Amino acid sequence: MASIQGPVIPRRRIAEHLRRLREEAGRTLEDVASELLISTSKLSRLENAQGSPQSRDVRDLIRLYGIEGTELADKLMRWARNAGKQGWWADYSQTLPSGLDSHIAYETEASVARVYTIPVLPVLLQTTPYTRAFYRSSEPWWSDHDIEELIKVRQRRQAALEERDGLQPLKLIAITHESSIRQSIGSPEIMHEQLGHLVERSTAPNIELRVFPFSSPPLFTSTCMYAYFEFHDAMDRDVVNVETHAGFRYIETTEQVSRYRRYYEELYAHSLPPEETRALIRSVQEQHYS
Repeated sequence: MASIQGPVIPRRRIAEHLRRLREEAGRTLEDVASELLISTSKLSRLENAQGSPQSRDVRDLIRLYGIEGTELADKLMRWARNAGKQGWWADYSQTLPSGLDSHIAYETEASVARVYTIPVLPVLLQTTPYTRAFYRSSEPWWSDHDIEELIKVRQRRQAALEERDGLQPLKLIAITHESSIRQSIGSPEIMHEQLGHLVERSTAPNIELRVFPFSSPPLFTSTCMYAYFEFHDAMDRDVVNVETHAGFRYIETTEQVSRYRRYYEELYAHSLPPEETRALIRSVQEQHYS
C-alpha cells in the first residue's frame, strides 16, 4: 500500500462515491479522465483511495456528474479538505517501517481495534522499557535515535486509549498468545513491570485482554499477528491488517474481511476470559519474574 500521511477514512469515502457515480453514469475511467484533462492513473488513484485527493479534482468531478448543490457534493468537498490534512505520524515518516504509517492511519480513526499478537505483547499495552528492549534485541539495525523516535510514536498511539480529538477513546480487544507473556524481553525487572502493567491496564472499561493458551487448538490465524479495525460510521467498511516479516498486508474486500472476523471470533472463543487471563499473568509474573 502507498504511504499514507493523513486521514484515511475521508479518502475511502471519496473513492467509494466517485466510483459509484462514474459507474451509474455508464462512463469508463478513460472517458472521465479525458474529459477532465487528467491522467487515467490519477483518476484510478482517486477511486482507490490512494494518494491525497485534490479539492479541485473533486470539484470538477462533482460538476461532471451533475450533483452540484447536493448534500453529497457538500460531503465530498468536506472529505477532500479533511483528507488533505497531515496526520501526526507524518513527523516520523523517515523512521517508520514501511507500511506502519497506513496501519496508524486506520488505527487513529477506528472505533474498535481487535488485535492478535504472537510472540510479543500487544503494542498498545507495552511499557516503554519493554518496547526499548524489544527493538534492541530483535531489530539491532535501529540506532538509538531511531528507537527513541519509534517509542514516541508508540506512546502517541497508546494515548488514543485515553482520549482522542473528536472521537471516543479507542476500544481495544486484544488477544495474545500465551508464549508472549512467557517470552523474556530485556531483564526480569522489565518483564515484572510489564506483566504488572498488563494486569492493571486490562481493567480499563475500553480494554479487554485475553490470552490464547497453549491448551487451545492451533487455529488458522493463531500463527501470525493481525489487527481488525472497526469504524463508528456504518458507511465505513472494516479493514484487516496482517503483519508479517515481509511487511503489512491490508484486506478490504467484504468477503475476506468477514472471513477474518470469523477467524477472530474463533480465537476469542478459545481464549481465557479476562479474569482468568489476569490470574495467569500474575502467576507467570510471580513464578518467573519476582
